[in-house]
Amino acid sequence: MQSKSKEQFVHSVFESIAPKYDLMNDILSFRRHKAWRKFTMKHMHVKKGTTAIDLCCGTCDWTIDLAHASGSGRIVGLDFSQNMLEVGAAKVRQGGLDKQVELVQGNAMSLPYEDNTFDYATIGFALRNVPDLVKVIEEMKRVVKPGGMVVSLELSKPTWQPFKSIYYFYFQQVLPLLGKLIVKRYEQYKWLPESLVHFPDHKQLAKIFADTGLTEVKAYPLTGGIAALHIGIKGPAGEAVKR
Repeated sequence: MQSKSKEQFVHSVFESIAPKYDLMNDILSFRRHKAWRKFTMKHMHVKKGTTAIDLCCGTCDWTIDLAHASGSGRIVGLDFSQNMLEVGAAKVRQGGLDKQVELVQGNAMSLPYEDNTFDYATIGFALRNVPDLVKVIEEMKRVVKPGGMVVSLELSKPTWQPFKSIYYFYFQQVLPLLGKLIVKRYEQYKWLPESLVHFPDHKQLAKIFADTGLTEVKAYPLTGGIAALHIGIKGPAGEAVKR
């Protein structure tokens, strides 16, 4: 799929599934996504008053977690889908975080921020959907301060049999049918498993992190490899975020 056509298709997918995105996220991850995010936040060690940008923030669950952890620091949630942002904005208002959280419609491959702006840059369950994942990681690295942290939480590829076979059957055969049944969207949820086919596994993605110049790169496979957390530091390490 050409990068521009992929971008347009992905945009149409998320615009159409926004109202039921949270429900389908529960189904897609066997309700594990909240535990994965809790694990991620524990390893990020977010300090009070620090700032963060959450790319492809969707309905803002992670954006809100970052705001709570920071307490007072500026948190930006960026997404290219206005429909997703509107769902997220309602959650932000409900949580009384309007003054701390800024939601922006924008492109993850061309962030509208200067170099060295944030302490953290995160992306959750979206890196496999972007036209150029290396460009996105480079942009995340660019906008964090020296010592800042680049974090990806993403679906990955299980390696343990027979779990691998069971998971792929569920992901490729059952999930699209659930999408059709629950949100009347078959093609969109048929595409999601396809988006994982050419996505790097957790070891390959760790190498990509390192190849962009990030240091102290760590990869954590989660739930048998269904998902993976990747963390890298913008060198020189330790100047902005003391872990």
